[in-house]
Formats: sequence, structure tokens, C-alpha cells
Amino acid sequence: MKKVILARLQTIPVAGVHPNLVMSGMIVANEIAMEDGKVIIPVHVPEGFSGDLPAIQQAIEDKIKPLDGVDHVLVVLTSDKSDAAPASQTGKVAAAPAPATAPSTPTTIPRLKKRPTEAKGPDNRPEMEPIPGIKAILAVASGKGGVGKSTCSTNIALALSTLGFRVGLLDADIYGPSAPKLMGIHEQPRIEGDRVFPIEKYGIKVMSMGFFMEEENPVIWRGPMVVSALMQFTREVDWGGLDVLVLDMPPGTGDAQLTMAQQTPLTGAVIVSTPQDLALIDARKGLNMFKNVDVPIYGIIENMSTFICPHCGKPSDIFGHGGAEEDARRLGVPFLGAIPLHMDIRENSDAGTPVVVSQPDSTHTALYKKIALNVAARMFPETDDE
Repeated sequence: MKKVILARLQTIPVAGVHPNLVMSGMIVANEIAMEDGKVIIPVHVPEGFSGDLPAIQQAIEDKIKPLDGVDHVLVVLTSDKSDAAPASQTGKVAAAPAPATAPSTPTTIPRLKKRPTEAKGPDNRPEMEPIPGIKAILAVASGKGGVGKSTCSTNIALALSTLGFRVGLLDADIYGPSAPKLMGIHEQPRIEGDRVFPIEKYGIKVMSMGFFMEEENPVIWRGPMVVSALMQFTREVDWGGLDVLVLDMPPGTGDAQLTMAQQTPLTGAVIVSTPQDLALIDARKGLNMFKNVDVPIYGIIENMSTFICPHCGKPSDIFGHGGAEEDARRLGVPFLGAIPLHMDIRENSDAGTPVVVSQPDSTHTALYKKIALNVAARMFPETDDE
């Protein structure tokens, strides 16, 4: 099938670059992904390219959609052009702007109107537009992988829903999406034209790259392609009306993380870390990244804290204890709470039945709800006066 797709793409001319898309290097064979009737085709747009991007996308769709077994074609355009038109203007998937880099001085990026914040730092975010229908966006981040960030994101989103908020969960980890497993979702989103509709489960709306890929297939994409896909997930998914979109950020502080922080109107961020020094070093990097782009830090969560032995009932500090709380105090940000390392959380996460919905009256759920309530008070301070 891929050979047939490539053969058809080779018939699409590209004026001023090369006789066709494939030979020009704008399409790379091993980056084309196919699964269950859906074909994802990344297109690299050269810097200074003056061609008609919507026309190229339409040509790709016209060539590939008629193939047997193809139900939908998703074209991901990545570009170094700073003036690429947004999707709302073209009616097509827009080319992503160049990956953001840390500015050397506050004047290298246009300044926005200052917002109240609990984190100190210059307002270095580029211009951004609010996402229609979404009141607040909460980023849940970590400086490194493996600290349970996605588990926290999922349970916080569900806890916010139990508080009466309309909630969406965007799994922004393109390389290692966790939402399908954590939420027990096996179907694919509905797609109509250029709009993708999130899957609803347990009372919240969910979107993840994992819905479009086989569980064991890696996503082998360059940084700009990841950024483009993330921008499309925020702008071209029909979220409807939401009070809160919980953004499960990719781990680390690379291009994708910085671009999301700069080009998505984040209301605030929560940092997840385990207690040991190695994880806290990276957590501080993540926290400082948000500070540098003036995103409010709502607090730090210590995940996988004290382990209580199910046999003897004695506590064991496998990863240490209290490190995140000490860091929060030293850095001057709130400490939101400690989540224990417990079999129930792990087993329910693996089963796709998060502990907040499977054990609503448990101690663990109470901890997540307390964190959610604390975060909600910071996201919507006006509700305190009502």
C-alpha cells in the first residue's frame, strides 16, 4: 500500500522546488503512517516556499482518498515560514510555525498584556489566540518521563469533572501517548471534513495521537512535525464548550514543550515529580521553563511518595519522601500534595479504570480531588467571591 501511495504522490508537481513532492524531499517514505483506513502524511515545507499549501494538501487528498482501504487522509504540514496562514483562514490544515527557541532577550518575542501570575518571570510568550469554547487550559508537566505525570493528569481531569466542571483531556505526548490505555479507550475519534471530534468517556472528552496509531508502533517524527500535530490537536479538534482542558504535556523541556507553552494560552501549570533528587533536578527545569514564558505555576505534586506495604502495613520511602514539598517551599510555589505509590492506582491505571472513577470513595481519590479543588480555585478565582 505504501508503494502505491508514494507512486501517486510522485505525480503531484511542485513548482519552483522539484518536479514532484517525493523527489523534492517534502515527503519522506518512512514517515507515512497507516492504520485502520487512516493515512497520515507529513509534508516538510522548505523555508521561503511560496507555493499554494492548501492546493498541495487538496492534491494529496485527491490522489490518496480514492485508494481501496483508505477512509481518511490527514496531511500534516510543517514549515519554517513565520507567516503561514492559520487553519481558520485557509479552511485547511495550516503549516506549523518554526519551533520556538528560548529568547536571548525579552525583546526578541512580542510582549503580551501582563496577566496576574504566581510565578515570577518576564512575559515572553508570542501572540496567541484563545481557543474558542475553552475557558481555561491547565498544563500538567514533568521534567522527565516515568514520574507518573499521565496518571496524575488523567485523575486530575476526572476529579475536576466530579467537581462539576466540563473537562477535556489532551494527551500531548506524541511519542508515548498514554490516554488510550489509562482511559480504556479502543475506538477511534469521529472525523468530519477538517474537524476531529474527541472521544467521550467517564464524563470527559479525550484526544490522543494514540487513537490513530497501533499501540506498539513508534511515531518517528522530527520536532517540527510533532509541533504541527500538537497545534492541530488544540485548534482543529471540536472540543465544544469546556471549562477546563487538561493538557498532559510531553516530558522534558524541548521544542514541543516550549512551543506549546508559548503558543497555547495556558492558564497555569502543575509540575509532577517523584521525591528523589534526580527527578527533582529535572522538575526544576520544567518549572523554570514555564516561569520564563510567564505561565503561572499552580504548584508541585509529589507522585509515588511513601509506599505502604500491603502485607505488614509499614511505610517504605522507596524514592525518598518530602523532596518535592521541600523544593516547593524553597522555590516559593504551592505544594499541592503527595500521591502514594499504591497497587490500586497502578492496577486501575493499567485496566483503563482510573482510581477516581473506579474507587470514588478511596483515600487516593480524595487526594486527587483535593489537588483538583486547589487548582480550580487558582484557575477560577472569581468563583470564590460568588
